[in-house]
Amino acid sequence: MVFKRLLGSLGVGGPTVDTVLDAAPGSGSAAVPGGALTGRVHLKGGSSDFDITEITLELIARVEAETEGGEQHGTVAFERYAVGGGFRLAAETEQVVPFSVVLPWETPVNELYGQPLGVVLGVRTELAVAGAKDKGDLDPLAVGPLPAQEAVLEALGQLGFGFRSADLEYGRIGGTGQQLPFYQEIELSPAPQYAHAVNEIEVTFLAHPGGLEIVLEADKRGGMFTPGHDALTRFTVSHEDVAGRDWATEVDGWIRELVEHRAAYGAHAAYGHHDPYAGGHHGHHDGHRSGPGVGTAVAAGAAGLAVGVAGGLVAAEVVDEVGDFFEGDDEDDEG
Repeated sequence: MVFKRLLGSLGVGGPTVDTVLDAAPGSGSAAVPGGALTGRVHLKGGSSDFDITEITLELIARVEAETEGGEQHGTVAFERYAVGGGFRLAAETEQVVPFSVVLPWETPVNELYGQPLGVVLGVRTELAVAGAKDKGDLDPLAVGPLPAQEAVLEALGQLGFGFRSADLEYGRIGGTGQQLPFYQEIELSPAPQYAHAVNEIEVTFLAHPGGLEIVLEADKRGGMFTPGHDALTRFTVSHEDVAGRDWATEVDGWIRELVEHRAAYGAHAAYGHHDPYAGGHHGHHDGHRSGPGVGTAVAAGAAGLAVGVAGGLVAAEVVDEVGDFFEGDDEDDEG
C-alpha cells in the first residue's frame, strides 16, 4: 500500500484531474478583467484511495523581459486560488469540484471580437495529494475586454489605426497604479492622418474597480537631423457611462495631445519601459464629454483591429507560442 501510494504521488496509478472552464455570461467564451471565472475540476480516482489535501488554480501568462542578453520569454504566475481539498478520493471513483473565482482587474485581454490577439494565458490546476503536489492540468484562458476597453479600441479602429501585435512586458510603468508584475502593450499602426508623425501607437490598459487607466505611447518619427523618440501620456476613464460618450472624438483628442507634445518631450526625454514617467510629462484626464454615442457595437473600422491577427504571419506566431506554452515549455523561467 505504501509503495502504491508513492507511485500515485508520482503520477503512476494516481488520480487524474481535468479542469473545465465555463463560458462567461454575456461574453461568449471569454471572461473579463475583474469578472468571475467559473468552472469545474473533474477528479478521477486512481488505483487506490488518496487524500486530496488541496486543489489550487493558478493563473499564468507568457511574458517578455528585456535583459542584457536580449529579449527573453518566460511564464509568470499572477494569481492563485485554493478552490477545494480536505477529502478522500476513493479508488476508481469520480468527483466534481465546482469553483468561482474573480480575475484580477489587470488581467490582460487576449481576445477581441472573437479573434485571438496573441497573448497567451492559462489556468493551471495543481493537486496536492497526501503531501505531494502535481501540476496536473493546464488550460487556455480567454479574456475579452471590459466595455471601456472595447470602446477605446473601437474608436481607434474607426479612426484608422490598425492592429500590429500585442504582448506582455515584464516590469512596471512608473506613476500608475499598476498591481501585476507585467503590463500589456497593444501595438497599432498609425492612422493615415498621423502616419507622418508616429511609427506606431502602443496602448496599455490598467483596470481597477473604480475605472481604467489608459497609457498611450507614441514611437515618433525623427527628421533628418532630429532623432525619433518615444512620447507617453496617460488618461483615466470611468467604467460608467460608456455608451453615452463620443469615443471617436475623445480618443482622437488624446492622440492629438500625445503627438502635439513632441516638443515638450524632446529627444532627451525618451522613456524606458520600466519607469516611463520618471522625469517626464504626462497628461491625466477624467473628462466625461457627451455626444453621439458610438456604443460598443462592432463597427467596420474597429473590426480592422481584430482582422490583423487573422493574417498568416501573426497567426503562425500565435500558434507557435501557444504550442510552446502548452507543451511543457511553461516550466522554464517561472516568476
